[in-house]
Amino acid sequence: MKTLAHLVTATAISAVLATPAIAERENPDTLFFGILSTESSSAQREKWGPFLEDMEVSIGVPVEPFFASDYAGVIEGMRFDKVDVVWYGNKSAMVAVDRAGAEIFAQTTESTGDQGYWSVMVTHKDSGLTYDDVMTCDQTLDFGIGDPNSTSGFLVPSTFIFAQEGVNPNDCFKTVRNANHETNLISAATKQVDAAVASSTGMYSRLKNANPEMFAELKEIWRSPLIASDPMAWRPELNEDLKAKLLYFFMTYGRLGTDEEVKAARDKLALIDMGPFIPSSNAQLWPFYEMDQIRERMSIEGDETFSEEEKAEKVEAINARIEEIQAAAEARPRK
Repeated sequence: MKTLAHLVTATAISAVLATPAIAERENPDTLFFGILSTESSSAQREKWGPFLEDMEVSIGVPVEPFFASDYAGVIEGMRFDKVDVVWYGNKSAMVAVDRAGAEIFAQTTESTGDQGYWSVMVTHKDSGLTYDDVMTCDQTLDFGIGDPNSTSGFLVPSTFIFAQEGVNPNDCFKTVRNANHETNLISAATKQVDAAVASSTGMYSRLKNANPEMFAELKEIWRSPLIASDPMAWRPELNEDLKAKLLYFFMTYGRLGTDEEVKAARDKLALIDMGPFIPSSNAQLWPFYEMDQIRERMSIEGDETFSEEEKAEKVEAINARIEEIQAAAEARPRK
């Protein structure tokens, strides 16, 4: 018992030392802005720098970028107070809300003005492959899929391709590689994989502008339904005054000011393939929570390892969860 008491005490002390003080959590001396790994960090630093500099001037707090090698890194960064504001995808935002208490406050728009984008499947332009060819699932092709926490790279294709076709990608292809959008697109362009999925923004904006030679080697063979643009979220512990300053900056950036100031802001947003932001909340995620459950249900219904009784039990639980999500969406509508 004495040893156990010592262990408990030591653990408690370690937890206290590892957790930032309340004042520091609410009013950080430096605000860390988390950026997802859809491209190399060096490319993202160059693109995001002007926008983050303007944010720093507006809120009166130094702003530093936090680059993670994968989606899990930026989610855990928020969970453990290493990042304060994060540009998430909808799928990664779901995990961040559930694990880190993230609060969505803004939604991005595309540089084209659209409030959404698509998941696309691509091959090399000379491959001769069609969507039906890829989905013959004869285990002869190499396939590139996104990070498990990616919306357009994983959740959407899992729902609208694999769950809908009733197949597991690991049973469909010779190899399945998880990577970010840029890597998947380049892998398809250089024939390292036969087909891959990525975001339409990653292909038609980022890759086309940054590497037109690689872009020219690709052919789109499938496109998903429209996906709502990415959310911005902050840590719930941030001081309300700081949240108000952040919200003001995001909602007015590229909208208020002289003609020259508005143009300059929009030019900086164009560097990160975005337009002006619009208000949002965690309610933005309701369709994706439901999509995730539908994907899971379709997967279970096509899984022959379960008995009919087991399937019925699991499907009943999923249907109940979908009803809960729909009720929550009705109680707190997105708009």
